[in-house]
Amino acid sequence: MAAPRGIVSGMDEGLPIAYEVLEKGVPVFASDGEQVGTVHHVVAAPEKDIFHGLVIKTASSGLRFVEADAVESLHEHGVDLRIDAMAVGALPTPGGGAPVFSEDPGEMRGWHHWVHLVAGRGDWKRAG
Repeated sequence: MAAPRGIVSGMDEGLPIAYEVLEKGVPVFASDGEQVGTVHHVVAAPEKDIFHGLVIKTASSGLRFVEADAVESLHEHGVDLRIDAMAVGALPTPGGGAPVFSEDPGEMRGWHHWVHLVAGRGDWKRAG
């Protein structure tokens, strides 16, 4: 019989928590119960309440990105994954930040602004 979620290898991982309060250094456990690393940081868009996943620090593979779909549960003292230890080694390295877009109020004039507004596109431009 498998251990209930939140209890891995006899260790109580604590209460379930939201991604916003997950701390760096919390142990990360694969679905087979093996500790595969620790939380490096959370990847999210908190202003839109979107959890994208985690970057974890592994001993053998360095930093790896775990998509939100591969995260089973978050606890005060542990993160449980839906994938086994073998699959963790095959995870991608973090690829950097998402592109940043900005809207310059000084450029929101003229007919093209109104066309974008009517089309629902906005005047967003890739920054940097």
